[in-house]
Amino acid sequence: MTPKKVITHLKIFLTASVAILGLFITMSVGASAQATPTNIVKNIVLVHGAFADGSSWSKVIPLLEARGFHVVSVQIPLTSLADDVATTERAIALQDGPVVLVGHSYGGAVITQAGNDPKVARLVFVAAFAPDTGQSVVEIQQPFPTPPLIAELRPDSAGFLSVTPKGIAEDFAQDLSPAEQRLLTATQGPTNVSCFVATIGAAAWRIKPSWFVVARNDRTISPDLERAEAENIGAATISVRSSHVVMLSHPVAVATLIEEAAKNQRDVRGSEDEEEGR
Repeated sequence: MTPKKVITHLKIFLTASVAILGLFITMSVGASAQATPTNIVKNIVLVHGAFADGSSWSKVIPLLEARGFHVVSVQIPLTSLADDVATTERAIALQDGPVVLVGHSYGGAVITQAGNDPKVARLVFVAAFAPDTGQSVVEIQQPFPTPPLIAELRPDSAGFLSVTPKGIAEDFAQDLSPAEQRLLTATQGPTNVSCFVATIGAAAWRIKPSWFVVARNDRTISPDLERAEAENIGAATISVRSSHVVMLSHPVAVATLIEEAAKNQRDVRGSEDEEEGR
């Protein structure tokens, strides 16, 4: 073989080797972005509910950070389910690896849709809605008793709903101090009624492992609905004697369950344990 042919064959070999190496690196990086059952997920993305904002997680965030997690609290606009999902997806895209996606209240509907993102490894529902594909928040509530908070919703001329101070104090956060109740009233996010009638395109909990916090004294979502949802989605479940804002009244219990999700610990699956000590 002439030197020229040797060089030609060498170039072909090197080109093929580089291509194979590039494919291997791409596959390795892609695999590292997905959580395996034994991996600890370090990124936690928190989604607040209706009539609220990202400060809903103010007591949970420092607890998770102290345990070594990177935490982001999304500020969803509450203008439509599509807008809220898009905002959440942007936050997920900024994370450097797999994500545990956590939703409170209406935020459960948001994570049910946004959780289809490939980066999302696990879902945590905190006193939340977990609609199925084709369902809305309104529809999933219909078989259950109407919660007392509904009577304290007030619409504005643009179709946004807010909660009265009485509703916050008696039906939304009845186990918080008066000062905290006034703060929630002042900072609540008016929520467009369309958020509650929009349907889920594909329920992520059908393909992602889930955890659930049931708030036993919830007057915003029926506790019976929460229990039924947790069973329906096969979630590892704890039950806390709490108002709707369980992440503010029992932040240690909520942070601990999120940590268990991050570590893929499902010891409480199907149970309804008392978690007052957390």
